[in-house]
Amino acid sequence: MFARLFILFAVMPIVEIALLLEVGEMIGGWITVFIVILTAFIGAKLVREQGISTLQNLQKQTATGQLPAETMVEGLMLLVAGVLLVTPGFVTDIIGFLLTIPLTRKPIAAIVYAKIKDKIVAQSAQSAHSAGFSSAQSFHYSTQPSSSQAHVSQNNASGGNVIEGEYERKND
Repeated sequence: MFARLFILFAVMPIVEIALLLEVGEMIGGWITVFIVILTAFIGAKLVREQGISTLQNLQKQTATGQLPAETMVEGLMLLVAGVLLVTPGFVTDIIGFLLTIPLTRKPIAAIVYAKIKDKIVAQSAQSAHSAGFSSAQSFHYSTQPSSSQAHVSQNNASGGNVIEGEYERKND
């Protein structure tokens, strides 16, 4: 983790400055500044358009009852792309444009989502194991409408431990 942060905050700015100086030497300083400003402007416009499109997709998926997890990852990637595109530099602009264009953003988002999903599944399995639950156990929830109480029990498939609890709903 430290290595990634070091690259992000120490190495990347040095690379960006060196590249800006090199390009400025080749085509001129003012033209380089103009290109950096132009890419920031175009990038901000693209991020805005793609952000609106992604938000509409998110709303459609939510309205149809789908889990919009991958679309949410795309939205976060657009946020990162916006930051990268307004940051002066050519490397950040290239990465920002890759995260903005749907042709490249969608496959990258699928990869990121798969990694996040694997970590969440692994962490939840580890948490369940450390809490003493196994995949053979099941949870049952039933409500009793007449008394506004619920009964929760955990039954082990092999007839082991049972955890029960009750609650009562109190209206104000």
